[in-house]
Amino acid sequence: MQVLTSALLGFLFVTGTATADASSTAPSQNIPTYTVGMTAYNAVASQTDGTPDITASGAFSDPDVVAARSQDLASELPFGSVIAIEAATSSPDCGYDKVGQLIGLRVIADTMNAKEHNKIDVLLPQKFTTTTGKTANPAIILGSCKDVTIQVVGHVDVSNIPITQAGLAAAIDPSATLAVAK
Repeated sequence: MQVLTSALLGFLFVTGTATADASSTAPSQNIPTYTVGMTAYNAVASQTDGTPDITASGAFSDPDVVAARSQDLASELPFGSVIAIEAATSSPDCGYDKVGQLIGLRVIADTMNAKEHNKIDVLLPQKFTTTTGKTANPAIILGSCKDVTIQVVGHVDVSNIPITQAGLAAAIDPSATLAVAK
């Protein structure tokens, strides 16, 4: 995954980037970049709308590739937007360093509660075994991260979202698959 992400991000930096945060849009390059808060959730009724296996876009709730966005970001991050998330370590309540390997690329396919603003919510599996051998919920480990940089790196049809990180990378950049294979 590290090689895949590096190859994909290397491709992105070679082709140019656009910088904007969700509160201002002054694009200076081609790839939209936003600064948002980030949390995580699980596909369970107590954290969703009662149909935990189906996202707001109608896609399957796949903890390997799905993310939600706050409703105020609907125009910047429409359903099907593929985002790359930079390492988030700027806040003490952020456990990205412990579960970041589970995040990778994400497809915006779900919507957060209307009370949330300028945030993304990454769907994660309910159980994860840490490097210490302890089993825990990665959404709880992630906690709440502030000032997370995300980049829109592509778009996929939400009715046909790839089910793996490799498949998602290949869907937005077929040459990334070749970089991983080498």
